[in-house]
Amino acid sequence: MKIAIVTDSTAYIPEDVLEKHGIHTVPLSVVFGEESYREGIDITTEQFYKKVKESKDLPSTSQPAIGTFIELFEELAATHDAIISIHLSKKFSGTYEAAKSAGNMVEGVEVYAYDSELSTMPQGFYAIAASEMARAGQAPEAILGKLDEIKSKTRSYFMVDDLSHLQRGGRLNSAQAILGSLLNIKPILHIVDGLIVPFEKIRTRKKATRRIMGMLEEDAENKKIVRVVFIHANNEAQATKLRDEFQDKYPEVETYISYFGPVIGTHLGEGSIGVSWYTE
Repeated sequence: MKIAIVTDSTAYIPEDVLEKHGIHTVPLSVVFGEESYREGIDITTEQFYKKVKESKDLPSTSQPAIGTFIELFEELAATHDAIISIHLSKKFSGTYEAAKSAGNMVEGVEVYAYDSELSTMPQGFYAIAASEMARAGQAPEAILGKLDEIKSKTRSYFMVDDLSHLQRGGRLNSAQAILGSLLNIKPILHIVDGLIVPFEKIRTRKKATRRIMGMLEEDAENKKIVRVVFIHANNEAQATKLRDEFQDKYPEVETYISYFGPVIGTHLGEGSIGVSWYTE
């Protein structure tokens, strides 16, 4: 049985990893005024953060059209028996529902839409694991079961420099945003049931970073970490520094550096940093 793996652009999987694992992606878009840009196609991450600085208003974001999914699924149906389509939390976007609807409209291939209940490279980890299993000849049901297992063992933490992006995007209430900005609090955030919620309130960026790294290293000492990613919003130097420090201590763990691209960067803002990993 030949299975294709599809995800969306908010997984921010490095290009060489996409090619290595044969993962297909569907782009989401950012909208500045009347202009819409598909991330990774019409606008790069660097161009996006530059444009945000130059724009008076924050951009909005939009999900792929159902037709985009139908076109890709029909193309894949010619050479595959099934498609597993893995997407960002349905509470962030309608992308998962669009994939699900498109799957019901395409004939000749079974489409399994999967809600990762998160986004960015942790979502990419699901796609990588699914690709590895598909290539090993595993059935769709076994792959989906493994994704559920990974989901139960994934930890993702991040912090933002400016809470107003989350608040304006409707991802954080006004009271939390005002409190954070007044007291210079750098809350550590995480995702619970597909929603962004505060995990812990920390006064400084340095302490918040140290707290996240402490949780990662605790798991590295007591469990077997399969993969870990350090994610940045136009601040690759900090992500690289954190990765290098971790890799020096735990060289056996597979590590990645990824980024918050245009769509997720719209809601988090420049300077955000995140760390995510999953254990066996």
